[in-house]
Amino acid sequence: MVLAVSCNLRFKILLVEDNVTFRRVLQQSLHECFPCMIITEAVDGEEALRKIDTLLPNLIFMDIKLPGENGLELTRTIKATHPETPIIILTSYHLPEYRQAAYDYGADNFLVKGSFTLGELIAMVESLISVSDVPC
Repeated sequence: MVLAVSCNLRFKILLVEDNVTFRRVLQQSLHECFPCMIITEAVDGEEALRKIDTLLPNLIFMDIKLPGENGLELTRTIKATHPETPIIILTSYHLPEYRQAAYDYGADNFLVKGSFTLGELIAMVESLISVSDVPC
């Protein structure tokens, strides 16, 4: 079991993922490690865009394959209005062209589902908390 490593009331994460099982597991894992964070979910690009301006997330986890607008296009759209918001692309496809496309569309990082550990994910979130201007 991973212990909570941070309790930051103002740090907000938006999970944009249409696979309900993966989304819930990611949400629960993040919540166990960061119990005070606000973690909001969106199942598609339309819902994500509605939530971004009200939530103003400090971090977005974005699936590439979404209903309607794909995650790459959505990343570009979000970066146009919120360039400071880190976006981590999530995908099941470990292809160099997907990685390159993610960075070309403005992603800050790229993770292949099933190839990263919870510890690596927590370290990534912790590093973003440490460099953010979001106080505890």
